[in-house]
Amino acid sequence: MDPPPPTVLAAPGGYLFITMNLRPGAEQKVVFITARVHPGETPSSFVCQGIIDFLVSQHPIAKVLRDHLVFKIAPMLNPDGVYLGNYRCSLMGFDLNRHWANPSPWAHPTLHGVKQLIVEMYNNPKINLEFYIDIHAHSTMMNGFMYGNIFENEERFQRQAVFPKLLCQNAEDFSYSSTSFNRDAVKAGTGRRFLGGLLNDTSYCYTLEVSFYSYIVGGTTAAVPYTEEAYMKLGRNVARTFLDYYRLNSLVERPLAATPKTRKEKLPVFKCTTQQGQGTSHADRKPEKRSQAHLKDQSLSAQ
Repeated sequence: MDPPPPTVLAAPGGYLFITMNLRPGAEQKVVFITARVHPGETPSSFVCQGIIDFLVSQHPIAKVLRDHLVFKIAPMLNPDGVYLGNYRCSLMGFDLNRHWANPSPWAHPTLHGVKQLIVEMYNNPKINLEFYIDIHAHSTMMNGFMYGNIFENEERFQRQAVFPKLLCQNAEDFSYSSTSFNRDAVKAGTGRRFLGGLLNDTSYCYTLEVSFYSYIVGGTTAAVPYTEEAYMKLGRNVARTFLDYYRLNSLVERPLAATPKTRKEKLPVFKCTTQQGQGTSHADRKPEKRSQAHLKDQSLSAQ
């Protein structure tokens, strides 16, 4: 008998919950993904679509991920800006990715709703918010790459590099050498920076960037133009990387089914040029929760 389809719940705020077989009462490990906060960065929507299509598919890896993780996805944070054809701003003329610290329910309703949801999850003792990934597109850089945060704790900083290194091994168009970690003051109001300072030391916040135009596969010099399918393939590889991160490979049914895609592609064999880090998995590690009062105090002080 075929298993039931995955549960995909659309909430009023425009985000999706994707789950399936979590045991009743089981602690939830949550991956929160957002995209299209800048309306003109259309590649981010295709990457996000690739993530969603893979997670709701019947691929064996997708089934294992749904059994162990909860994915919450806001695929379009700036719908009015997209509708108007704006490049960076919302209807009200705001760059929403600079207002995470104090979003207004009137001027920045999508950010306000998503931030409220994240704070509620963080205060829930049955939920571990372990990843936040905000998907963007870059107008001058090539390949896909990530921005992460800088921490005083060296171990935390090293652990943060594990996911990008794993993604570099899974995606031929992802560049770890272009990935950087910073605390640029200009980026203080972004989701990656603000949530990286708000959440605890087992939560990892990234900006995932992908080029508007092309990528170079490791070991070659020729630029490969991005297509809609290539963007969606990067999204599928992002989803697959969580299998490696949580060391769930032994649970995948054999033989592996091919990753679903809309057309056949022939790509050269690639090799990630970075060395694999010695980071530790957090699949069995429970983060230390701060009290709700403490979190609220910190959130208010950030505002």
